[in-house]
Amino acid sequence: MTWSSIFLGGAALQRCGFGPLSGGFSPRDDGPISRRWFLAFLVALIALSSATAQTHTPIHYTITLTSPTEHFVQVAIAIPPGASQRDLQLPVWNATYQIRDFAEYVLWLRARTLAGTPLPTRKLNKSRWQIEGLAQGGLVEYEVLADQPGPFGAQLNSEHAFFNLAEILMYPTDARDAPMSVQFAAVPNAWRLASPLPEDHGELQAANYDALVDSPVELSKFQESSFIENGGHYRIVVHAAPDLCDLPRLTDTLRKIVRAETAWMQDRPFQNYLFLFHFPLERGDGGMEHSYSTAIELSASSLESDPGQLAAMVAHEFFHVWNVKRIRPQTLAPVDYTKENYTRALWFSEGVTSTVEQYALLQSRLIDERVFLRNLSGEISTLQNRPAHLTQSAEESSLDAWLEKYPQYRQPGRSISYYNKGFILGILLDLAMRKASGDEASLQELFQYLNQTYARKEKFFDDSEGIRKAAEAISGADLTLFFRKYVAGTEEIPYDDFLAWVGLRVVTREKTVSDPGFRAVRNFDAAPVVVYVAPGSTAASAGLIPGDTLLALEGTPVPRDFEARIAGRPIGEMLHVRVRAATGAERDLMWKLGAAKTLDYEVAEVVNPTLQQLLHRRNWLSVREAKVPHAQVSHALEPGTGGGTGETAPQPRVISTNRTQWREIAAKGPGNIAHSASCGWHVGERPAPVGRKISCDTVSRILARTRLMPAPENPQSTEYKTFAAKESQP
Repeated sequence: MTWSSIFLGGAALQRCGFGPLSGGFSPRDDGPISRRWFLAFLVALIALSSATAQTHTPIHYTITLTSPTEHFVQVAIAIPPGASQRDLQLPVWNATYQIRDFAEYVLWLRARTLAGTPLPTRKLNKSRWQIEGLAQGGLVEYEVLADQPGPFGAQLNSEHAFFNLAEILMYPTDARDAPMSVQFAAVPNAWRLASPLPEDHGELQAANYDALVDSPVELSKFQESSFIENGGHYRIVVHAAPDLCDLPRLTDTLRKIVRAETAWMQDRPFQNYLFLFHFPLERGDGGMEHSYSTAIELSASSLESDPGQLAAMVAHEFFHVWNVKRIRPQTLAPVDYTKENYTRALWFSEGVTSTVEQYALLQSRLIDERVFLRNLSGEISTLQNRPAHLTQSAEESSLDAWLEKYPQYRQPGRSISYYNKGFILGILLDLAMRKASGDEASLQELFQYLNQTYARKEKFFDDSEGIRKAAEAISGADLTLFFRKYVAGTEEIPYDDFLAWVGLRVVTREKTVSDPGFRAVRNFDAAPVVVYVAPGSTAASAGLIPGDTLLALEGTPVPRDFEARIAGRPIGEMLHVRVRAATGAERDLMWKLGAAKTLDYEVAEVVNPTLQQLLHRRNWLSVREAKVPHAQVSHALEPGTGGGTGETAPQPRVISTNRTQWREIAAKGPGNIAHSASCGWHVGERPAPVGRKISCDTVSRILARTRLMPAPENPQSTEYKTFAAKESQP
């Protein structure tokens, strides 16, 4: 039993009554500390106070769900004996790269000694408090309003409690590395607890504050499922109306994604992993990664309108198990909870995670090649149609992430998205490495190299420079210009130069779409805010003004892709919106959609692609074998335990086929490939012109994997070229 459970009563605390202490300690009448509880704390702490305080004496938190209907949460921190003066810090940011000042929701804070005597407290700044007289230990208690929904928030209501713990738990600044434990009190009947942290006698245990706040908590009457994949145990927790979640189908989707990504990385740095899902009826879209879990929220309307969005979110957040949580830039380590943490690497940590997300969906057969290329086309169109792509680099976008909470910053002429350009850069970097290495090195090998070089050694890479050096090390390419022009710079990207390796190009077309007459931006899962209304537009005539918040379109919550949906509607159709003014007043508006011209960028096949290009494409869009030496599954310490087990888990089944032979074919020039009906294919050896025979069966298997079977006999004939072009289409 832990020190904290001795003097705090362990799991029995949840069964205690929590009436206010005499003397009016709590400003509210429903304070969490009962006389009985405090006396138990007093007796145990006196017994411990005679011993010399240890550097890593545990810190214990009690979170009481005081008033679900009013969203009030009370937190009690048991401070062990030690320094007389202690500072407590509440983070100013967590979950998003934005200063959110969670102290805004702290209603009051008090402290007292073992004897119940109030201790002096002093506020040092907006998020830090100083407590005097704690040499023999003491208790600090405060109350928080918790009503921020979504995976980035902390919320208590009559339906559930969900906490990103950094948003409600202060930490002693001199004991951030101390072991931490948390227990919950006044939990409604039938509510259960879900967290990636291990439990001991009803208490969640963490090695330190960082591990604690990297572990979200859900308390509710949730639905639950689980599965085992290649030795890893995955728990699925869903808080939603039963008719909004097909749990067996969700489980099957998660299994496919987990299998694809662990095989792609040849690694599983955990034994247990938790998927947390919220499917509210109305607004809510977003996902947040953690080292041993992910929290995802999608509204019912989003699930209905775009079912594939959920799989994409899962693939993205799960890959963060490696990228950003373990493969981490030096500029984000360690986390500083008191101010902005600037990095130039979010284009890689977030954007290239989106690249792998799409590869994983493709390789798990949740999307096909046509959808993959359509999504790539959409990302290119998004970047190219933002004028800021000529003025803000991917690195600058990463640095400016802290400005995203300001609506004007999100204007197309002001900024680009590091998610968007990073996704594209991930594709292009992959193709550049493949071309330089003859398809022997790829983005997959890059991540495996980073995993072994940095993550497994608990080291951190040097932002963009570290990625460049790693990519060059595995591919042999000189990527100096790539990083100078397209990562640190704002030069136009010559897409065709990269895509030609796989027989693709970008086709630009002008098209006319519906124009609503305004622009609105949204901050994560918040409602969109209007930042621009075109002068003289029908929207302006209807009364829409900058600063209005969009609450509904056509009577339903505003979807994540509302701009694309409006653009796809008929020109001249009536648009119905409900908005809330800056004053709080709501009103309904309607007007006719206008017309606007825009450029559409489509990734399409080149005219008459060569067999070599087609083989490169199949190699690009198929699962590869591991190429980094010693790639294997490893067990990291489970959350809250602080180190490795030293145990090696069973390797996951590699979902791949041997591509050595067809890479060998693709590496030869087209002039070296010939066909004979009697003896199969001859692949020319370099530099000798004499060919080496490969059996018809072998080539048939290779070409079958590229969907180019059966082909006409003569690869130089018009019939063969027509066949190859047709069969290679997504």
